[in-house]
Amino acid sequence: MSSVLEIPSAVRKATQALNFFAHLSASGAPGKKINKMKALKLLFFADRFHLRKYGRPLSDCAYFAMKNGPVASEAKGIAEQSVHLPAKALSYSRRFVRREGALDIVSVAAVDKDVLSESDFEALEFAWTVFGHYTQFQLCEITHHYPEWKRHEEALEEGTHKRLPMSYADFFAEPDAGYNACHTLNPKERANGLALFQDREEIEKLWN
Repeated sequence: MSSVLEIPSAVRKATQALNFFAHLSASGAPGKKINKMKALKLLFFADRFHLRKYGRPLSDCAYFAMKNGPVASEAKGIAEQSVHLPAKALSYSRRFVRREGALDIVSVAAVDKDVLSESDFEALEFAWTVFGHYTQFQLCEITHHYPEWKRHEEALEEGTHKRLPMSYADFFAEPDAGYNACHTLNPKERANGLALFQDREEIEKLWN
């Protein structure tokens, strides 16, 4: 059996985040499950919170703007049990979550707490507490008020692209008035947080 460390961090973290939301879902025991689209939107809010507060996203997934809002690519592949996922990544994810029908994710094991940090759990709890009571359709509409998605709104509406890459740097910008910023930042904190994130990106490029 291959080491779990061979599995990309984004796959391991996204798997456990989706598993966490399935456990908290009102769908409840014995089949702890959650709507796929709802879980993906909750992960977006958790990533936004963690990035703004700690200078790194929770999942490190690649984000794309799609018609129904921001989508973490690796998490989407896990939720859909996509054949495009590497075999080891798919095998790992299926130890914890499975696709149930076309719409749901069901948990099949406890959350592996060794994969997620204390601050990761803080971000997941934030997303669930603030946004967990909304339906998947309400969450889609809410995400359309965040600048990282709105940047691509016109191109998506024109229908020339089904998805467009998003920048984590845009997560530091503010949403429309009345929408939760996912950790409030003053101008100095925003500038410092963005600089910290950009420095981290540069270091990762040198290592990769």
